[in-house]
Amino acid sequence: MSDHPFENTYDLSNEQLEKLDEAEAEMLRNNLGRAEDMLLAMLDEEEDCIPVLNNLAHLYGRHFSDFEKAVELYNKVLQLEPDNSWARDARRRYLRYVGRD
Repeated sequence: MSDHPFENTYDLSNEQLEKLDEAEAEMLRNNLGRAEDMLLAMLDEEEDCIPVLNNLAHLYGRHFSDFEKAVELYNKVLQLEPDNSWARDARRRYLRYVGRD
């Protein structure tokens, strides 16, 4: 895994890492529908994959302005990993838009 400059905390396979990298690259290229399709396909394979859930929540919140869906996904991350401060902070940011704290 020396191709990735981070620790593989979630023990993702090389294939998962490559797909996640590709989906993130599609987001950067503003191919948002393609990125969404890729992330949803990854969730079909593993529904509790925290990096995929986080990326999908980010996509919905930041790029699609679907704040309720973003909050729903961040809630799922926090159910799986209650100490995930990144998800908690992002969820708090989007809760402001849906009128809940």
